[in-house]
Order: sequence, then C-alpha cells, then structure tokens
Amino acid sequence: MKYGCQSETGQIKSILLKHPKDALHNQEYVNANWKDLNYNGCPDYEKTIEEFDAFVELIAKEAADIYYLPEDVRTGLDSLYTRDPALITEKGAVLGNMGKKQRRWEPSSMEKFFNELGIPVLGAIAGKGRLEGGDVVWLDERVMAVGIAYRSNEEGVRQLRKLTAGIVDEIVQVPLPHWNGKDDCLHLMSILSPVGQDLAVVYSRLMPVPFRDFLISRGIRFIEVPDSEYDSMGGNVLSIAPGKCVVIAGNPLTKQMLEEEGVEVFEFNGDNLCLKGGGGPTCLTRPILRT
Repeated sequence: MKYGCQSETGQIKSILLKHPKDALHNQEYVNANWKDLNYNGCPDYEKTIEEFDAFVELIAKEAADIYYLPEDVRTGLDSLYTRDPALITEKGAVLGNMGKKQRRWEPSSMEKFFNELGIPVLGAIAGKGRLEGGDVVWLDERVMAVGIAYRSNEEGVRQLRKLTAGIVDEIVQVPLPHWNGKDDCLHLMSILSPVGQDLAVVYSRLMPVPFRDFLISRGIRFIEVPDSEYDSMGGNVLSIAPGKCVVIAGNPLTKQMLEEEGVEVFEFNGDNLCLKGGGGPTCLTRPILRT
C-alpha cells in the first residue's frame, strides 16, 4: 500500500483509527479504568461510539481508505488515540516509546498491524528514550518539531534523528512547561495545530518564545485560541485537506477565526470521545498517507 505522511495539512488519503468498541470494550471496563488514566471524567460507552461514528463521517469526506486498529488485550482506553504510538515517513513507520506507562504496549500493537498492511517499520524508540506522536509536528516535508516534556524526551529525539537520517533535515526541540504536572497530557499539539502551509492554530501562552519566534520567521501566521476555549480543545484542530479541518463543537470563537481565514470547518460533539480522555481530533488519528 502507499504510505507517507510528512505533512500536517495535505489531503488525507488513508488513515488509521481505532473504534471505541475495540479500545473501551464495554462500560464496565471504562468504569474500572478511567480514574487510573487521569481522565477528566468517566466516558459513556454508548455516547462515545455515537460521537466516534459522527467523527468518522467527517474524516470520510476526504480519506478514501480508513483502517481500524484491532482489539488488543494488552492495551487500554488510551489506545483510542492512534496518533501517539507511531509516526509515518516516506520510508516507513517509526514506533514511539510511550511516556505514559499505561500505554507501553501500544507501539508493538501498532507494529503488528503495520506489518499486516505492508508498511515497513524503520525502528523503534527504545531504552530511556521517550516519544509520543502528539509531540511531533511536521512544519514541512523535511522539518519537524518535537515537544520535550513528560511524554517525549531528548533521548527520544536523539534516536529519532538516527532513524530518520536522510528523511528529515531538521528536528527542532521545543521545551514544554510543567503546566498541570506529570499526570496531565501536554503535547506539542496541545498548543500548535497547523491548518495550512502558512497558518496554524496556537495557544501562545504555553509556547516558548524562541519557538514562537521561529514559527514567525518561517512566515507562519497564527490563529490565537482564546483562554475560554483552551480547556475545551479549541486548539486541537485536524486538517483533513488544504482549507478543510475538523474541530470539536463548542469553540465558536476559534471556529469563527478559522472561517475568516477561508478555512472550511466541520464540527462534531466530542464530550465523551475527546474531552473526558484529553484527546482531540488530531489525537484520534494516525494519517498514513497525505498528498
């Protein structure tokens, strides 16, 4: 199959998701595990499925091929968020090494599925290295930024450089703040979502000044998420094609600013699917091929 995803904004041709039925299993399983994962609330199993199905309808507007990661007893609720265990390059996949201990089996589960799809695996972050896909943002096809905090670290980036030699020209390390602590999920994509080659949705209050200046020097313009829409994931925006994106409903100011920039915005209800688990539309997806 075709693969390659060194862009955050090209048209999604194929994508990997995981259905809540295969991640959440049932309401009893959710009830027993959500607190240990530091969720904001207990997801309703049936409502999560309804929200997911509506989300998939929006993805299908652009993605011709949608693949689903199968159930794996080694993984838990967080495996719903397929962005994190791996990234896809033009030469194949790089498996992460999860900073959240409850997610440690997700990369190997995804590797098995990549093998079935015929996507080569270039290698995996190992040992003391940590890398989660939510910390990796492609700024163009040869330059990526990686957030450094509790989920991804410098050793992970060192290994990533080695695995992507000849594929990536530059990896920009972005130190992230402590914010709400080790148990909270603050990825680079929590504060930066590219929606065009020269346009990104950002939450500047959590962005390091040198990195913000670096983005400006590249000619990237900002849509600034207001404080009132940060916790409701107004900044977690999934570009599905040039000029088209998917957002969580309930962030009208961010939506308006996107539309004023000429971006077509598709909304879905993510109360259970996203807000309770702390993972937005980018987190739910591992694009396999963008063009």
